[in-house]
Amino acid sequence: VQLQASGGGLVQPGGSLRLSCVVSESIRNFNYMSWYRQAPGKEREWVARIYGGGTTDYADSVKGRFTISRNNARNTVYLQMNSLKPEDTAVYYCKAIKGIASSWGQGTQVTVSS
Repeated sequence: VQLQASGGGLVQPGGSLRLSCVVSESIRNFNYMSWYRQAPGKEREWVARIYGGGTTDYADSVKGRFTISRNNARNTVYLQMNSLKPEDTAVYYCKAIKGIASSWGQGTQVTVSS
């Protein structure tokens, strides 16, 4: 399976970005889809997940600011990021999980800076 993330860029603090992750097969095939991020010099951390039925979970650091969603018809998962902070700067990755197997996409850089 191939995952293609896009939508990153440079944004000022308080701004918004929407990331997209297009999957090469039906996302209904997966138990859930997740977004992770990795800041320079830090370990990769989980950001959000969405299950097939639409249930979502968020890391405390992004709760209330980020929204994960999915479009099954387009095999795409989104991450809407609002009220961005400099500490949100990282490479963002999407991940597809099916049982004990998982697949990662390439990352997309998000930089929050004035």
